[in-house]
Amino acid sequence: MELKEFFKLILKYKYVIIIVPLVTIIVTHFLVKRLPLEFVSTGRMATGIVDQSRQLLDPIASTLQDAAIAGKFSNLEEVMRLKKMMDMVSYNLILHDLTTNKPFRPQGKDYVHFNKRDSARAVPYFKDKLAKLEPLNLHVEYDKWLNDMLIEKRYDQRSLEYGLGIKRDGDSDFMSVSIDTENPELSAFIVNTLIQGFIAYHTASLKETESGAINYLSDMMKQKRKILKDKQDSLLAYRVAHSIMNIDDQSRTISSQMSANDERLLQANKDAESYRGAIDNIDQKFDPNERKYIEANVTKLNIAVSSTRDKMHELSDKYVRSNFDKRIKVSLDSIQKVLTEQMNQTSDQYILNPLVGKDELRRRKNELEVSYDLARYSIQLMEDQQRKLKSQYDKLVPLDARLKSFYYDIDNASHEYQEALSKYNLTNLQSASSSKLIQVQVAMPEPAEPSKKMLLVILSGFVSGFAVLMVLFVMFFLDDSIKNPTQLANATQIPVLGYLNLVSGNTLDLRKLWDVENRDKMAQFKDLLRAIRFEIDQELDGEKVVAITSMKGGEGKTLLAISLAYSYSMINKKVLLIDGNFENPTISKTVNPKLYVEDVFKNTPGSYDTIINTNSVMGNHGGDVTLLEIGDERFIRQKLNELKSVYDVIIIETPSLDEMNKAKEWLLFTNKFIAVFEAGQSIVNGKKALVKYLQGAGDKFAGWVLNKSAYNIKKKKR
Repeated sequence: MELKEFFKLILKYKYVIIIVPLVTIIVTHFLVKRLPLEFVSTGRMATGIVDQSRQLLDPIASTLQDAAIAGKFSNLEEVMRLKKMMDMVSYNLILHDLTTNKPFRPQGKDYVHFNKRDSARAVPYFKDKLAKLEPLNLHVEYDKWLNDMLIEKRYDQRSLEYGLGIKRDGDSDFMSVSIDTENPELSAFIVNTLIQGFIAYHTASLKETESGAINYLSDMMKQKRKILKDKQDSLLAYRVAHSIMNIDDQSRTISSQMSANDERLLQANKDAESYRGAIDNIDQKFDPNERKYIEANVTKLNIAVSSTRDKMHELSDKYVRSNFDKRIKVSLDSIQKVLTEQMNQTSDQYILNPLVGKDELRRRKNELEVSYDLARYSIQLMEDQQRKLKSQYDKLVPLDARLKSFYYDIDNASHEYQEALSKYNLTNLQSASSSKLIQVQVAMPEPAEPSKKMLLVILSGFVSGFAVLMVLFVMFFLDDSIKNPTQLANATQIPVLGYLNLVSGNTLDLRKLWDVENRDKMAQFKDLLRAIRFEIDQELDGEKVVAITSMKGGEGKTLLAISLAYSYSMINKKVLLIDGNFENPTISKTVNPKLYVEDVFKNTPGSYDTIINTNSVMGNHGGDVTLLEIGDERFIRQKLNELKSVYDVIIIETPSLDEMNKAKEWLLFTNKFIAVFEAGQSIVNGKKALVKYLQGAGDKFAGWVLNKSAYNIKKKKR
């Protein structure tokens, strides 16, 4: 349904939809008629960003992700659009025009008197600005004058950017630069100048940046190398000062000597204890007398044995002190053999002794005593040696801590130096293999582009037509007015008894509405009125008094009241039409009644016969008055009852509901009342309260009558 209403709106404004595009097309045709031809020139340059053949020495560039690559191309495009790049093109263009006989564009009307003297001053000035890539200072009068000349010749930044296209060619390594102007040579000149100037600027900037980075990294690398050398020299000096060859080897050697010495010392203690126990056991087997006899016979031999033992002790001491030198071990073994022979000679003395049975014990004791003495003496020497080794080891501990500090500092310095060296080498490598911009396609003058004039004309028609439709759609979308009975019923949740169509004509003469000359015009109106009359009869259900009101004045209460009265009279009903609208008594002014409300509803004797015999319309004198101010409620009910006995239908036009108190006084005395709603109106906030009142009126409110509706008009005409 809503779509159907929208199409109705389109049909209503069909001439606007046709005329607006036609006017737009005509205006556009004359506007584009004098447009100059367009000449497009395109140049291309290779960037080296994604060209693998130019990145063999750069490990970083070859691993760039798509986002990083897109960022690099975007940066190049933005740099090309910098003001200094546009200024560079502007200066080249103006220098070309000032120094050749065939300028691209003629001087503007404000510079027709630009002479050779002005040119002789401007040319070197522009060349200086071009060399320095400096903008014109608009606060300087001469610069402002030159800038205005650039603007007039359309060589300024804003004019150059119009029509200038800079983009990457798909996913390739190339960038395209294009521009369209009215001159093919001008287009080619702008493109080539921009590309070549940008390549020169980008290369110089890149070299300057890379050179600064390389110099910085070189200085940092030299500084780190000096720090590393100083640390190494400090370590060497410390080792020389403390006679350190290899402290780790020295500490391991001393530690191994101490461990070996501990093992020998433990073994010597065990041997001494075992020798001492064995000697004590042998001594227990001799009584004192036997011991004296034996010792007396071998005294001389014992003296020799004792001397040999002393020599053996000296060699044993040297052996331990020399850290168990093998050469001393040979001498020690030799003297031990001598000692053994002497002890054997001592044993031979027991042959002549009657105690010779115990000579073996004596010989064994002598051997054990020698071994015991050697073990005991070795223990003392090894303990001295162990203390000496521990003292040497303790001296190495602070030296080792200091050396580790040196080594730690050297490691850090070496790491920093290697990192600086790596960065320096990488930067050198990148500088040598950095992307080089190359112009691979020189822009050439091209033929004119196909004319877009006709396309613009057609497009203007479509755009304007679409714009009109969009305006109509917005109007339709924002329009919440009620146009048909269904919308009224849905918006108020109150039944609609019927609707009346809009009667054509600027003014409506109610006295001539039902004349013969208006018969054709009123045919549909009469049919709709008959339907409303039928619905009202159903609602009255034998009752006689019906009131007609509205939400505000001017919605058609009077028309409906008079029309209903006429319609009821056509079916032989005796009708009384009462004009209860004191402030706007239209019925009274139209009909010129002879009987008035103010007369009837006052307690005036003799009025009843007059009502019965002579009148079908009761008017009012108007003014600021209400029904209950004319008569009291009891008397008014009495008079209405008398009227009911005379008339079949009593129709009362009441004031509108926006004068709630005046309308309610009439509604007190009616059996039913209906409300007129004018089509095309919206139920805004003030009317919503009135709708709630009508919803709360219950069965007494019969329903709506929609007036001035265009609903179903075409169907009726067919």
